[in-house]
Amino acid sequence: MPDEALTTEPQVTDPPAAGEHGDRPEGKVIVVMPAMNAAKTLEQTYRSIPMNWVDEVILVDDASRDETVELAKRLPLHVVWHPHNVGYGANQKTCYLEALQREADAVVMLHPDGQYPPELIPDMVKPILNGEADLVLGSRLAVPGMALANGMPRWKYVANRFLTTIENRVMGTELTEAHTGYRAYSRQMLLTIPFLRNASDFSFDSEVLMQAAHFQMRIAEVPAPGKYFDDASSVDFSTGVVYGLKTLWAGARLALHRSGLVPSKKFKA
Repeated sequence: MPDEALTTEPQVTDPPAAGEHGDRPEGKVIVVMPAMNAAKTLEQTYRSIPMNWVDEVILVDDASRDETVELAKRLPLHVVWHPHNVGYGANQKTCYLEALQREADAVVMLHPDGQYPPELIPDMVKPILNGEADLVLGSRLAVPGMALANGMPRWKYVANRFLTTIENRVMGTELTEAHTGYRAYSRQMLLTIPFLRNASDFSFDSEVLMQAAHFQMRIAEVPAPGKYFDDASSVDFSTGVVYGLKTLWAGARLALHRSGLVPSKKFKA
């Protein structure tokens, strides 16, 4: 089990223009969509997925109160629904378990609210299928000024930069953004990190990233413009404060584990 911080600098690549992705490498690609009340945006997001790069799409509904499940069942999706709301992190756990059971080589988490561009999926999975990365992050902060120009609230921008700086210190990484919801994972990474032991809320994402660094997964970044509009899912200020505190605690737990003072099952294989 590795005890040293990941020191390699993540690769940041500019996405190629439309039609310039090149040949698709071998491997099964599954897109997972953790959904809650996404009926207004689901179909448009699904129709934007470049299906020549995707083998299956799985939607996991976390007890939506709208027509998300009914709509999803009319689309060529594999639908899983939770009878009770269990949280964003718990939804992702179901997503990844389903993808692994269906023999995915690369798993892309795509929010069904249309906040992240599905057109970037080839750029997200290509480093994984080529054996160059285990985790690819769609970074909204990779291009200076892009996040604010696209409408990211300034308080979120400042908090994102602040937390990312601290997390880089703890993890030994040089990420441009640690809080993107657009991610692609290799099968090997999901089989290695104990993600089922993570939180069931939004802090799940931070814990996964900490685990990736601890287990020395190879991390790459792709610039990914985010969209901000009324139907896009968003964390409000109070939820963001709780998320930020839990992220700092996850970093402290990683530091304590590495020091040997307080071992954590979240960082044990």
